[in-house]
Amino acid sequence: MKKITLGFSTCPNDTFIFDAMVHKKIDTEGLDFDIIMGDVEELNHKAINNELDVTKISYYAYTKIFNEYLILDSGSALGYKNGPLLISKLKIYPDEINDLKIAVPGFNTTANLLFSIAYPNVKTKIEYLFSDIEEAVLSNEVDAGLIIHENRFTYEKKGLRKIVDFGEYWEKETGLPIPLGGIAVSRSLEEEIQFKINRILKRSVEFAFADPKSAYPFIKQYAQEMEEDVMYKHIELYVNEFTRDLRKEGRNAIIELYKRATSIEILPKMNQKIFLSESV
Repeated sequence: MKKITLGFSTCPNDTFIFDAMVHKKIDTEGLDFDIIMGDVEELNHKAINNELDVTKISYYAYTKIFNEYLILDSGSALGYKNGPLLISKLKIYPDEINDLKIAVPGFNTTANLLFSIAYPNVKTKIEYLFSDIEEAVLSNEVDAGLIIHENRFTYEKKGLRKIVDFGEYWEKETGLPIPLGGIAVSRSLEEEIQFKINRILKRSVEFAFADPKSAYPFIKQYAQEMEEDVMYKHIELYVNEFTRDLRKEGRNAIIELYKRATSIEILPKMNQKIFLSESV
């Protein structure tokens, strides 16, 4: 059997959950994986080009590949109080946001989709690598920036202030966890292989929960500049029971995200099964 191409990000939450799987600390049921690591927007583009068998994907980018991929039950980043933040050096009022120059961490990111649902009339958005957004705001290249990942833990130390918390916005609007990213599997793989990959990933997540320090060398390898406590805060923020299994609540949150975006014509309707599991 050919190796399965597997894409995931260098962020601590991904290296944490995939460590046992890629280093065969668990039963991989005879499957071998060819690992491709990169920023989530880079992975989004690879998925849009149908380059990977299994990949981390922003839930916004998934809407562009749903004909080619299904969402796995395991591996997702959903939760409460962990959404993207709009930050600035200045005090900004909500009615001023439409006229600002805003840095976003990739046009295909769920952060950008959430921002677009909340503020559909913003005139100027500029795409940046997520880790460059704080500096773009500090150097006045942009008026405000949409931050994700570990930047949630660093922006205040740099003298930046929170303007909007999109996790709070989403929870107030829906009462559901905020869906950020998931793991997608190619529809071209045999169904037996798709379910096998899902089982292996779930096993890897459970191994990480049972022994959180086991993945530390792998996490550290790709997070050289990050302090250990920040790494594990990052993991705690994005890895939870929804990562083990989306369940009905997680799937409902994803469906609600797409429903809201479709209602304001940001997204087209997806008229087919999108989850690996039949029940939704």
